[in-house]
Amino acid sequence: MRGVVFLGDRKLELREFPDPAPGPGEVVLAMKASGMCGSDLHFYRARGGATASLGLGGGDPVIAGHEPCGVVAERGPGVSEREAPTGQRVMVHHYKGCGLCKHCRVGWSQLCQQGIVVYGATGHGGHAAYIKVPAFTLVPLPDELTFEEGAAVSCGTGTAYGALKRLDLSGRDTLAVFGQGPVGLSATLLGRAMGARVIALDVVPERRALATKFGADVVLDPSAGDPVAALRELTHGEGVDAAVECSAHPDARVAAVRCVRTWGRVAYVGEGGNVTLDVSKDLLRRQVTLIGSWTFSAMGQAECARFIADRKLPVDRLFTHRFKLDEAAAAYQLFDTQTTGKGVFVM
Repeated sequence: MRGVVFLGDRKLELREFPDPAPGPGEVVLAMKASGMCGSDLHFYRARGGATASLGLGGGDPVIAGHEPCGVVAERGPGVSEREAPTGQRVMVHHYKGCGLCKHCRVGWSQLCQQGIVVYGATGHGGHAAYIKVPAFTLVPLPDELTFEEGAAVSCGTGTAYGALKRLDLSGRDTLAVFGQGPVGLSATLLGRAMGARVIALDVVPERRALATKFGADVVLDPSAGDPVAALRELTHGEGVDAAVECSAHPDARVAAVRCVRTWGRVAYVGEGGNVTLDVSKDLLRRQVTLIGSWTFSAMGQAECARFIADRKLPVDRLFTHRFKLDEAAAAYQLFDTQTTGKGVFVM
């Protein structure tokens, strides 16, 4: 089979790999959809070993794509039909830990202290015809959702859901969402569904337009003036109740903290980079809660999918572009402009 490999320096290749065969405890999925995530751009743009940019080590190039969604094609020894029925529609919680520690046992494999595999970064991912993963990483895909929607939940949309849940978002809140890429647009859509008043911020006109379609009550261009002042004006001088920062831009990170009211809550989800804050002024003396939120648990992924299915949320609208694997080079060139919604490879 062929799979997409990131080479760094905005280059990729379609390389030949053997079709995977499942070992003990493993399954092979026939891929149906594999999403493109903003964090893929770290690997796509990186110099040298792409995985080093996220602190995941180096090594030989692997098949990209950490938003896999497909059907069970083959089971390895020790995996029962009940555990992974042939043809079952599934997502993948795209991490593998030791399986024994307290984090792994509650579905947070990415927090395993013994070391992890991240499928699509340090292990072969979903930008191919097949993917081999441990059976315990499978998360059932609700019948109401498409494979493309399942791919979105498998990282970007699930990440937004996990952050909003940690912020304890409700209809009492005004929420500011910094960055309207796929994760930010998901936060806008989900925040509105949770009852919040949503203010979406992005410097790109196309993405502000998408945010309006996704239900943002107000959209702002943070480059047009002081976004903190604008958000305070929209909240009677108080500041917003909660903010989620999805862009990883240092200015947005500072603004996300400073725009919340006293006792406000902030979640950082954008990967990489640094931020400088005045700890006393920005955090302590305003009783601000600042959370770092890295994706979601396996159970959280299932909960996010159910939340979307039960409320019939139009997650499919995230996808402004659909591609075949043969179009991978052009797909990532376009995605790298950061002017689009989400892209997805459809098999």
